Amino acid sequence: MRRSNLCQRRIVSNTKLTSALIIGVVLVAGMVLAQSDPGVQSGNRGTGATIINPQNDPNGFTAFFQDGLNRFQEVETVSNSANVGLGPRFNANQCSACHAQPAVGGSGAAVNPQFQFVSSGVAPANTTPYFITANGPTREARFPFFFNSNGTADTSAPNGGVEDLFTVTGRSDAGACSLSQPNFNQAREANNIIFRIPTPTFGAGLIENLDDSTLLRNQAANLNNNFGIGGTFNHSGNDGTITRFGWKAQNKSLHMFAGEAYNVEMGISNEVFPQDRPLPEEEQQAGLPANCLNLSGTGYPEDTSNPNLTPNAAVLDDVSAFANFMRFLAPPPTGGVVLEGSQVSAQSISTGSSLFSAIGCATCHNPSPGTTQVSNFVPALSNVPVAAFSDLEIHHMGVGLADNVSQGGAGGDQFRTAPLWGLGQRIFLLHDGRTTNLIAAIQAHASHGSEANTVVDNFFDLTSRQQQDILDFLRSL
Repeated sequence: MRRSNLCQRRIVSNTKLTSALIIGVVLVAGMVLAQSDPGVQSGNRGTGATIINPQNDPNGFTAFFQDGLNRFQEVETVSNSANVGLGPRFNANQCSACHAQPAVGGSGAAVNPQFQFVSSGVAPANTTPYFITANGPTREARFPFFFNSNGTADTSAPNGGVEDLFTVTGRSDAGACSLSQPNFNQAREANNIIFRIPTPTFGAGLIENLDDSTLLRNQAANLNNNFGIGGTFNHSGNDGTITRFGWKAQNKSLHMFAGEAYNVEMGISNEVFPQDRPLPEEEQQAGLPANCLNLSGTGYPEDTSNPNLTPNAAVLDDVSAFANFMRFLAPPPTGGVVLEGSQVSAQSISTGSSLFSAIGCATCHNPSPGTTQVSNFVPALSNVPVAAFSDLEIHHMGVGLADNVSQGGAGGDQFRTAPLWGLGQRIFLLHDGRTTNLIAAIQAHASHGSEANTVVDNFFDLTSRQQQDILDFLRSL
């Protein structure tokens, strides 16, 4: 802004200029110097393709990718459904309802399908929660704490489980099952509700195929910094190895990630999670009522393998098919950036990349945490640098982003470094989708207790031009 002030003083000293021209020049100067998020880039840059080269697929997994893609988009019903059954509680009725931007497998789309569930008959006896809007983020909700009898949050009783938004009550295919939705309005009044948005799954097979030794070596290198950044890993409670999927890196594998989502987000029991899931408060009491169990009428688990079906891909259960689809999704390609109708220069993007590292952003958002191990699935997953812009570690993000939910070894203010590949096409930002603006998202990284405070200060100490270069670079990803 020093340059803008100097320009203004020179204009004022020239008495031949009219006051209108003075105002016009100053406004133009301010517009040039002000930084701006270029926003979501148009098209999909080819995102959504498979990483598999069909000409180099010795194990025939291309068919499994296509089969998984098809199942990912299937709309689930409660009963009379082949091998599966929606409910009794759910957040969505198909995987692609949550993972759609900019292609199937991504994050939440600009038009939120959850907003239409009540009016369209997907959840006819329900009320649309206050935080679900037509053009807002696709969300799940959690109550960090259980409630006292007077409706206040009991901070000595951690909860943190997903509170499914909708029930199958009132559907013609749901029989006599009658359930109430969680009391989201009470939770709002008690300041006891947090949100999560879907994580994109592009390039997930590469992340899954990074071995622990590679991640540990990368962590040791990251700790050698002057920005006050630490970082650790979340770990599996079963074998102690590094977990890496989800906002808190709570899931070890894509199979676990898919099985949990099928059970928690869609209410479908499967070979990984074989029972219907009550809400956390129902789990503490009597569980689900008997007339809401086995709604599909096929027994448990509702999603099973299908040994009598052909072709080969059809034999898999849905969860395995979902995992394969995500595993073989290609990482999102980079692309050019348009800002206010004009193409951003390659120099701005290159400069932004250098500044991104220089001010400390890359200490957590590593351009690559390493190279994959040899894959027994497809050659395309073997010995590949993972350009995720994440260390896959969990970091303390301070009180401003804290959600007071613990998952595995991740505490209430710890989150996995969100991979930034594909950021150029992402609409809703941060774990809860609270903003669509990169500048606001950067600012939100700074609060008491955040490891990112110094880096955020460094960003806002840059000139407007330098900040713009970083924003241009981020939207090129």
